[in-house]
Amino acid sequence: MLFGTKQKTLLAGAAAMLLAGAVQQSAAEEPHYKVFLDMSYSGNIWQAAAANGIKALAATPPYDKEVEFKTIISGTDVQRQISDIQSMVAAGANAILIYPLSPTALNRVIRQACAQHVLVFTYDSTVTEPCAYNVSNITARYGANSAQWMVNQLGGKGELVINHGVAGTAVTKTYDAQALHIFSRYPGIKIVGEFYGNWNDATSQEGVSKILAAHPNLDAIWTVDGTYGSLQAVMKNRPDRLVTIAGQSNNGYRLMIADPKLQAKGLRGLSSSAGPAVGPYAFKVMMEVLTGQLKPTQHNIEYPLPWVPYTDVKLCTGDRFVGGCNTFPEGKVPPLFIDTSLNGDLLPELSLTAVQEGKPTPGARIQKLPEIHYAENLPGINCENCTAPPDAMEPNLVKPIPVPK
Repeated sequence: MLFGTKQKTLLAGAAAMLLAGAVQQSAAEEPHYKVFLDMSYSGNIWQAAAANGIKALAATPPYDKEVEFKTIISGTDVQRQISDIQSMVAAGANAILIYPLSPTALNRVIRQACAQHVLVFTYDSTVTEPCAYNVSNITARYGANSAQWMVNQLGGKGELVINHGVAGTAVTKTYDAQALHIFSRYPGIKIVGEFYGNWNDATSQEGVSKILAAHPNLDAIWTVDGTYGSLQAVMKNRPDRLVTIAGQSNNGYRLMIADPKLQAKGLRGLSSSAGPAVGPYAFKVMMEVLTGQLKPTQHNIEYPLPWVPYTDVKLCTGDRFVGGCNTFPEGKVPPLFIDTSLNGDLLPELSLTAVQEGKPTPGARIQKLPEIHYAENLPGINCENCTAPPDAMEPNLVKPIPVPK
């Protein structure tokens, strides 16, 4: 059948209308998720780096077109955090990523969120509500492993100060219990001071300075964060006799523990603890669950424990961790930059700009996660009616030395 010009024009117009309708329908069917980040304590660079990494991922394709992302800072008030979570649910949240202030105080509001079909994830610190997903290396035994490493370095004897984190958090509770369990085995280890440094370097430097003034023979400092500030206190007050120290992964700290001149003055350092990259990693896991790409069979997911003793520091040449490097040269980043804000294996989308400024890495796209690893149960920490492994308080990376006679 032959068509004239008029008929062809009418057909072309009809086809255009059908195509426009199909495009509108396709656009309407594109997934769109309302996602909230609820931060608690925000007064240190760890929390800032974690939040920046999460923000950068939310703005990385394809999430930039799928996610309406908003950050809420609840502070250190549990009741305010509960209220903020209730507001997020009321605002139509599809998913909420939380740094919880308590392993139990948020359970009721989390249960309410789950009942409204809101996906709830926590990062680093954990909760015991079964419907929530916990993503943390709290079960990777930092407290036990770092304390045992420190005991081994000291030969089982010495004066030690403990720089606790933020009181009440599951991380502080768990790591402290593990470390104290190890130290208690060695009568030669004397804890001469302790304080809550709130994972803050200025607070930590002040706390260590006060204890050092009263105990000038201090041999070691055990921390989770605030490690750079803790070491600065010794460098300024007793520069010719340094300490054995374990804690976070500030770039300046890693450079110091790798310095042969400082090692000659007695510095022995371990860089480990929880890295800020656990936040962006939890966000990626949450998004894969939210979009149906991942269907976890358990709710406790383990983030791998960073582990860089002073003998294993390796400088990077670029703005990411590649080729086994783990530290940036002096001047590349501020001394307090936390190197474990990045993870080339799990978070290849992130660069220095992403974790420092919260901006997506140019040209990056979200990559599918490697296989996730499930965490062991810790009653009162990440589960309620559960049983911990019989060796949950023991080191699993460091071989203990015998107790000195």
